[in-house]
Amino acid sequence: MASEPVNANEFRELAGHVLPKMYYDFYTGGAEDQHTLKQNVDAFRRIIIDKSATVLGYKISAPIMIAPTARHQLAHPEVSILPTGAQAIKWYLSEQVYKRRDISAQIVQRAEKSGYKAIVLTVDAPRLGRREADIENRMVAPQLNNFEGILSTDVNSDIERLKSITNLPILFKGVLTHEVGVLLSTISARKAVEVGVAGIVVSNHGGRQLDYTPTTISVLEEVVDAVGGKVHVLLDGGVRRGTDVFKALALDAQAVLANVVARCSKRRTLDYRNAERCV
Repeated sequence: MASEPVNANEFRELAGHVLPKMYYDFYTGGAEDQHTLKQNVDAFRRIIIDKSATVLGYKISAPIMIAPTARHQLAHPEVSILPTGAQAIKWYLSEQVYKRRDISAQIVQRAEKSGYKAIVLTVDAPRLGRREADIENRMVAPQLNNFEGILSTDVNSDIERLKSITNLPILFKGVLTHEVGVLLSTISARKAVEVGVAGIVVSNHGGRQLDYTPTTISVLEEVVDAVGGKVHVLLDGGVRRGTDVFKALALDAQAVLANVVARCSKRRTLDYRNAERCV
């Protein structure tokens, strides 16, 4: 035992050293063979928690996935992101639809050939946020493969366009309400179900695109209620600990997306093998 007891078992052990035996036995003993007393404890130990989850038909070892991020070249001009390990599943690509249909079609085709299993469409952030720190720092970032200035802002037509060029399931990212035209979101949870998406990512993009939006965990319950179990509901934003994950699951999210501190290997590849352990 440590110098100071840190759990109930250690307090029990300490009591055995300081109490007279008859009093200790009175407090800790059970009837006859004490079978029930022992089984009360052992029954909990026999229960193993299954942390696995199934999203879009794919089983993952835990309901924690890596949120999509951009501008990896800021860390290193040759950096790439590769899923590693047996449980790493390349199952989504986060993108916005571009005004030029040929660009969108090319991106989707590349995603399909690369083994992606779903398309995640951002529905509420056609423009970058006004981040004052970037302004003060005179931030200069790499161009997005010459795609700047050609993002589409017509989400409704984007949906049909995407469905016409891919059979991959489509998820909407950026849904924050069950109603149309309320708060930031241009697409409501009910609208997402109506157009036939496979899932929703409840997201405010980590507060990077527009300030004073609702927190994702505060609107999760209303979004889940609105979809009525017809589509998957995922959540990102603010997930820092395993307890945060359990809170989202308790509100009926299927899984969470979390940004993780990745380590950069000698091969300049961001390695997420231990991401699960960090949460």
